Amino acid sequence: MLEATIDSTITTTYPTLTFGIISYKSIAISTSPQMIQGRIRYFQEVLSVSLEEGDLTDIEGIAAWREVFKAFGIPASRYRPSHEALYRRVKKGEFLEAPHSAIDLNNFFSLEYQIPVGIYDASKLSGPISFRLGKAGETYEGLNGRVFQVEKKLISADQQGPFGSPIVDSVQSSVQTTTTEAIQIFYLNPALSADEAGQLLSRAAQMFTQVHGGEAEWIIVQGDRHYV
Repeated sequence: MLEATIDSTITTTYPTLTFGIISYKSIAISTSPQMIQGRIRYFQEVLSVSLEEGDLTDIEGIAAWREVFKAFGIPASRYRPSHEALYRRVKKGEFLEAPHSAIDLNNFFSLEYQIPVGIYDASKLSGPISFRLGKAGETYEGLNGRVFQVEKKLISADQQGPFGSPIVDSVQSSVQTTTTEAIQIFYLNPALSADEAGQLLSRAAQMFTQVHGGEAEWIIVQGDRHYV
């Protein structure tokens, strides 16, 4: 059974902040099938056209997470939510290329649901997951090639320390084609109801296992409550 907690510093500041976690077992990651590559490329092309007019910050999912960052004192102009960074690339016509199928689908989910989404190799994590604010001196090497200073930022952590965030994820916990068990975290839009969040996770898990095989289970975490 998945275990996760949200630190009281988060629930006090933003009581409705909600996280979804999907656990995958016995999966096989490889180059994305041509059908998936074509579907994702077409989706990005259509999205790019729709983004030609207007401001990205008017998109509901981006505006929602900018409000979350504002509540925690995180400057969104300097530390953009990861899905906003993806939207900015697509708006410029920089279509996302992924090294393998897991990242392809992770990017797709992030764009489709307008939220930060991270995927991590479960074998590189230990103990229950906690959502909290980073502590002074905590860092990790980010997937963007920079050392990420996590102090006072929203993070996902295990017993070893921080491994991900809605800003950038760590190299240490990244999934590879050798990964057979993974954890996917959905930093959900706080406006979603529990039912809507459950439907989102169910659809994502079904699509992921259709491509990678294996089994999936998920939970929704809000405050001290868990939904399955």
